[in-house]
Amino acid sequence: MPVEIYHPFQNFNFSNRNCFLSGKPLSSEEEKIQVFPAWLMSSHNLADQSFKMLDESISTYKDLKLPCSAMINEQYLDPLETEVAAAAALGYEGMKSLAELKLFQWAGKILYGIVFNEIQAGIKQQHASGQEFNISQSLIHKFSNLHLMLQSIYLPIVFEDFKPFSLFLFKVNNESNEFVYRDEINTLTFSMRMKDFGLIICLQDNDANRNYHREILEKINGQTLHPIQFEEFNARVFYSAYLFNRLPEYNILPVGDETYIEAMPLRSMSSKPTFDFWQNKVYGQVLENFWKKWGFLLFEIIKNPESPMSFLLDADGNFISATAIELSR
Repeated sequence: MPVEIYHPFQNFNFSNRNCFLSGKPLSSEEEKIQVFPAWLMSSHNLADQSFKMLDESISTYKDLKLPCSAMINEQYLDPLETEVAAAAALGYEGMKSLAELKLFQWAGKILYGIVFNEIQAGIKQQHASGQEFNISQSLIHKFSNLHLMLQSIYLPIVFEDFKPFSLFLFKVNNESNEFVYRDEINTLTFSMRMKDFGLIICLQDNDANRNYHREILEKINGQTLHPIQFEEFNARVFYSAYLFNRLPEYNILPVGDETYIEAMPLRSMSSKPTFDFWQNKVYGQVLENFWKKWGFLLFEIIKNPESPMSFLLDADGNFISATAIELSR
């Protein structure tokens, strides 16, 4: 018998009375889980730290929650969290040993949890002013597909010969107890830097961003990065995710007790290139934000408009060793 896929965006069901993942009714509106797992908040004292929402309101990490059935949490989400927590405790080597699909599911649950909270806040705000809640069809498309794929956490869903995501994992010389989290929900891009690693995932691109950065990846993969190098690559990925101009389409095929998801070719969706034109000035603005800790300004970054400042590659295009980087600021 085919599994039953839940589609919350069909009826726009974002109440606290139904499990966010399965859609099943909950016994109480208090049946919730944290968006950011307790182990992560505890290890980096995040619980009471500010978390800015899209409407500029301020929440805290611990206030971000998801309605979730006790069964789903106990049988599927808790074991996933336990596995990722154990891997993260070991740092880069531990994270590297995890299956990429599990990292995708783990990061996807966090980012979808933020989306869920943003939508709930938006609905309340619009209803308070007597208006209908509006969201673009392209975002509904992206969020729906992410939610569909997150159901692989507890359902026998098979990705047929494709990865729905691009995943980048690097060893990074972070400061002890440093924690940096970034996301962009419009492009479904996730980034986290902690321990001795940095993780970036584009959650809905069918591995397109990884292919886009293939040339530089060949030079930096396997290298230990200085934090400023990781944030440079991070900026590149966040910018390319913005330039990615496809809305991936999928065929959903029930086969016995399993559900197969098949990706439609990205190239056949449009005659134009998969990514819009890269503009160094715009990239420089993104990089300025990612390098805020080190104080580099846009005019410095794009002093040479044809070749923005880089700590990853030298003038000849060769990787710069992290040990060679000395920052006075």
